[in-house]
Amino acid sequence: MVRMNQLNTERRAAIVRCLVEGCSIRSTVRMTGASKNTITKLLVEIGAACSKFQDETLRELPCRRLQLDEIWSFVYSKAKNVPEERKGDFGVGDVWTWTAICADTKLVPCWLVAGRDGDAARIFVSDLSRRLRSRVQLTTDGHKPYLEAVEDAFGMDVDYAMLIKHYGSSEATTTEAKYSPNVCTGCKQEKITGYPDPEHISTSYAERANLTMRMSMRRFTRLTNAFSKKVENHAAAISLHFMYYNFARIHQTLRSTPAMKAGVANHLWSVEEIVGLLDRK
Repeated sequence: MVRMNQLNTERRAAIVRCLVEGCSIRSTVRMTGASKNTITKLLVEIGAACSKFQDETLRELPCRRLQLDEIWSFVYSKAKNVPEERKGDFGVGDVWTWTAICADTKLVPCWLVAGRDGDAARIFVSDLSRRLRSRVQLTTDGHKPYLEAVEDAFGMDVDYAMLIKHYGSSEATTTEAKYSPNVCTGCKQEKITGYPDPEHISTSYAERANLTMRMSMRRFTRLTNAFSKKVENHAAAISLHFMYYNFARIHQTLRSTPAMKAGVANHLWSVEEIVGLLDRK
């Protein structure tokens, strides 16, 4: 097995390519010949580098229309299986990733790995507000913590609406119903602040971005044993995913990367360039 200090840029890039394309740690071991510990250590280090770079770079953004959402996952074990002595510890059981996506550039300007409470909502929305150049239109689902969080972060300087979806019971068989979401029976637009354009009150891009996360990160795939064992590894994988998504993956609709469309990058990043972030001070 290859160890961390034996990896050159080419070998690191090969590992990163596996990880960003949805491979598990074990399958990456089989394809690259690197040890499990080596891959995990590389993931944590490059995740931190990607997080730092994007935190510094994704500023003064020209976004006009943003959609916010939260995606569920679990770390260590599912909530029902968390040991009694670890219940209440963050990073054990249910973990939520808060995301924002620009409807025009498809850029993801920020994200947060946290719980799904009011404190997390305020931290996430406040961070988002500091990255924007001008007034924006926001759309969220009906999650109530957004109400106070958006007001605290933006005040009246925002056009904000909620899209509240109503679901009916599934008519599928018992087995199908277990693995399929309930049928959406209708949506209600609720204006909260300012003058949001009804034609752009939508969370469809945010929901599609959630699917991209599930397809691109093995630890987000449902009904598998490929879940994150530590929340630090989970957060690192998400940072790497968004670095690749924002800077190195051509968006089929845009025909460029989201970062290029938003004006924060002037070229298509290679995986080797992402790996190069490890050498930056």
